[in-house]
Amino acid sequence: MSSLSSLLTEQQNPASATIDSVPTEEMLRIINEEDRKVAEAVAREIPAIARAVDAIVAAFEAGGRLFYIGAGTSGRLGVLDASECPPTFSVPPDMVQGIIAGGEAALSRATETTEDDPAIGVRDLLARGFAPKDVLVGLAASGRTPYVLGAIAEAKRIGAVAVGICCTPDSELSSAVDIAIAPLPGPEILAGSTRLKSGTAQKLVLNMLTTGAFIRLGYVYGNLMVNVQPKNTKLIDRARRIVAQAAGISYERAGQALEEAGNSVRTAILMAKTGVGRNDAERRLAAAGGRISRALHG
Repeated sequence: MSSLSSLLTEQQNPASATIDSVPTEEMLRIINEEDRKVAEAVAREIPAIARAVDAIVAAFEAGGRLFYIGAGTSGRLGVLDASECPPTFSVPPDMVQGIIAGGEAALSRATETTEDDPAIGVRDLLARGFAPKDVLVGLAASGRTPYVLGAIAEAKRIGAVAVGICCTPDSELSSAVDIAIAPLPGPEILAGSTRLKSGTAQKLVLNMLTTGAFIRLGYVYGNLMVNVQPKNTKLIDRARRIVAQAAGISYERAGQALEEAGNSVRTAILMAKTGVGRNDAERRLAAAGGRISRALHG
């Protein structure tokens, strides 16, 4: 294992060498200029991110799930992205899961000592019922966290797809996985504080993984979240606005279409755009795998 001091994420950043002695606005400009580099670093990894999205979609279509695993900031980011999938895409809470070293207590209080034990990573992964048809995404800015590496090795052992996200070149994590995603935004504003640029880079990648996967699955039509479930007043209003915009009809007509469609946004859109009845719309959507664009041309 490479020494910690040699890692890119641990190096001192010349741009922020005097950040403690400049005026506040200049301090913030330095931070902002460094943050600009993050999106560029992620952009260079898009081919690898695309392979990961396709692997996740294939797993979902086969009844598999997506798991994130990490420690510290990386682990918290994984749990955050997983927790946002049900309200955004109306998917079951177990479809995307985040595992963090130290468990739920580590979400609000640092418990990083557990990250040094690969066996705990294996234990925590298997405790969730991880299976060969699932996908595991290991998160480690350093690319060398034993907790994550242990879980990745177990995922590989049972034949599951393993993805790694880190912010250092030629890392152990990248070498251990099927798909390596390694945005390199450079040294942090505060040397070694990977909650900054590295954390932002990981968050951007996670956004792309889940958003991209659910777009591919047909949970988005145009840029509208058409898998929303109108279960309360706010969501009923959102569903009506989505149907109205997608189908080019009035808000009032969209409400009627939703009722006729049994409160299914996708069915309502297809009915409104084609003039077919509910049964026919549902049949077309089923044949199209739930994808409105495909059902419109089916």
